[in-house]
Amino acid sequence: MPSFDVISKIDLAELDNAVNQTRKELSTRYDFQGVKAEIDIAPDHSALTLKTNSEEKLQAAKEVLLGKLAKRGISLRVLEFGDIEKTGLSNVKQPIKLQQGIPVEKSKELIKVLKESKIKVQGSIQADQLRVTGKNRDDLQEAMALFRKEQDRLSLDMQFTNFRD
Repeated sequence: MPSFDVISKIDLAELDNAVNQTRKELSTRYDFQGVKAEIDIAPDHSALTLKTNSEEKLQAAKEVLLGKLAKRGISLRVLEFGDIEKTGLSNVKQPIKLQQGIPVEKSKELIKVLKESKIKVQGSIQADQLRVTGKNRDDLQEAMALFRKEQDRLSLDMQFTNFRD
């Protein structure tokens, strides 16, 4: 039976490259001279933390980071920005959560979208991915097109793998 998997993964090497490029650019930019700007990656690559001495510098650092991530091919849909927190000595930080895998509630929404579309395919949740099966290849390709159309509304970055005919 033809099937494919819907996943949401980040290329961790490209993430590291984008963060390192951002650090390098912030260290050489004129408006960041004498400013301590840090970007930390959690050891399990589940989050980033931006730290600077003012909210304006934090916004500028975030814009540089977003530009580097986009150039490296990392979708900005995988980022979940937390609230800006004030730390000691008039410093500020902002946590940025990285979404790896498809959460169960998003998988349920995708299955609901499939059922409402009346395409003759079935979706099944398998851990942090979704498997879609159908009777023919055309239905599966139609489901992929539907998911691509819905990914902005769901704010979910999706890749399609393991296509079997």
